[in-house]
Amino acid sequence: MKNESTARAGVIGLGMIGGGVAVSLARSGRVPAVFDIRPDAAGPLPGVPDVLASPAEVAATSDVVMVAVVDADQARRTIAGADGLLSSARPGSTVVLLSTVALPVVRELAAACAEQGVGFLDCGVTPGDKAAEHGMVAIVGGDPAVVETARPVLADWAKQVVHCGPSGAGMATKIARNVVTYGTWRAVHEAAALASAAGVAPARLAEVIETADPQGRTLLQLLGMRGADGMLPDAVGRQISPLMTKDLDAALDLAEALGVAVPSVAVARERAAETLELPPSPPDTAREAPGLDPDATYRRGLELMDLVYGPGFSDAMPSAPTGDPFTDATVGLLFGEVWARPALSVRDRRLLVLGATAALGRSDLIQVQTEGALINGELDARQLREATLHLALYVGWGNATAVRTGIESAITARADAPPRD
Repeated sequence: MKNESTARAGVIGLGMIGGGVAVSLARSGRVPAVFDIRPDAAGPLPGVPDVLASPAEVAATSDVVMVAVVDADQARRTIAGADGLLSSARPGSTVVLLSTVALPVVRELAAACAEQGVGFLDCGVTPGDKAAEHGMVAIVGGDPAVVETARPVLADWAKQVVHCGPSGAGMATKIARNVVTYGTWRAVHEAAALASAAGVAPARLAEVIETADPQGRTLLQLLGMRGADGMLPDAVGRQISPLMTKDLDAALDLAEALGVAVPSVAVARERAAETLELPPSPPDTAREAPGLDPDATYRRGLELMDLVYGPGFSDAMPSAPTGDPFTDATVGLLFGEVWARPALSVRDRRLLVLGATAALGRSDLIQVQTEGALINGELDARQLREATLHLALYVGWGNATAVRTGIESAITARADAPPRD
């Protein structure tokens, strides 16, 4: 490899991220060799030269090559294909994969590079829209020596280079970061639906959140409270638990009163102890402790019925134990205790019930379960139809026909129903 001032850079793929990386490199004075399947892709990118004929030509003139293609198949062709980077890369050069692919693909490409004596780094990047402004974070996995060799080039297009660990660590960190992003989006969606149903404009909710927490510190507060061993101290979890469960209970109560589906809130409440790394115990895992008080367990069962099948489902049941053993056991034992247990989520238990019900060939029971899954956003129409095919191989085509009838009836019923949120 060459030194910091003379190491040559290459970029494969000139979309938003790759094109932005190439522009940042050019602005830093390290004009990259580039390739894209579009011959004119470099035209609108200031300072970026015309594309070369193949990835192999880029490798022949580069010491560090960033690969920003769309998917795993393109990454394979770009790196290990007939005219790919490895066909002409010199030992000691480095391939940096910016594309988000599965970890087995990362390992496959790392091994192919290692066979040729070429370094390999998996490098998630964020935010992609800041690529041309030297505004991205490079989330890197790979051998420390390879990271340090490539760091000067990475620093010419990333505002910060974070080495997360060995090969695969960069990709895993990027994927985990995406979970935070999209999980938060779902939480925001439910919060906005709840606020809107209560007559609060979404803009007012945003104003409150931004004013109270302008830097978004609360979002990562739980990570910041972990100790040196990476674990959340028991005392911290026990201090937070009562407030967390109280506030989530209030959200579930409001959602029930307003008829708003908030499945992620229900999961957060159901798994509060797990989130805070506390051992499961009745006060932490249920809004009321099932099994200790028959009346409380029965009320919990009615709540779980509505959580499983949608608000108002329990209206058809008696509001208190009647003495009829089957009815009381259905509400109190099946829902108040078993469905309320924290080891499996509502979605997990629903999938088990769908499988068992499919073996019975009961389309009416399948429809009830499917409508609950659709109401809670646990499964969509595409996933349910895929489940029909999967179950057919296990329960037989005749029973699967009943499954399909129940699922399609539920999909149609939900499509015709007014939205709940």
